[in-house]
Amino acid sequence: MEIKYRTAEESDIDTICSLVGRAIDNMEENKIFQWDKVYPSREVFAEDISKGELFVGTLDGDIAVLYTINMECDSAYDKCRWKYTDCEYRIIHRLCVDPKYQNRGIAKNTLNHIEKELKKVSVEAIRLDVFSNNPSALALYLNSGYEKAGIADWRMGRFFLMEKSL
Repeated sequence: MEIKYRTAEESDIDTICSLVGRAIDNMEENKIFQWDKVYPSREVFAEDISKGELFVGTLDGDIAVLYTINMECDSAYDKCRWKYTDCEYRIIHRLCVDPKYQNRGIAKNTLNHIEKELKKVSVEAIRLDVFSNNPSALALYLNSGYEKAGIADWRMGRFFLMEKSL
């Protein structure tokens, strides 16, 4: 399986929104109420694209995974006791695998890709938040060496703030 990663383009927006809609339906079927029709929205993804911060991974020409990388964060991040404070870091947002491609190691492959690419540009740490009631996402990050650094209580529930040194 070779995933080809690239920066998302404006022409990808309908496909991205459709993929995320399927992911939301899949999460809800599994009693994971992390995302909804409010967030993440088409406008959020359009803004990510316009800033060059949204990336997609394709398999056989289909978008199989997407994620955003930047330094933007909610104020809850400011209250967290981060371990890696004196280094260059980035934040992963909205990592999402199309349900038809799940359980194939794509999220892990994507996380490895992100880490490798960030190391190339001298980023030393990654931060993210993960929904406390999403066991697959929690396992992915914990098994990949991310550590819990704090919590945030947002509209959809409790999220763990996590980080990893690269």
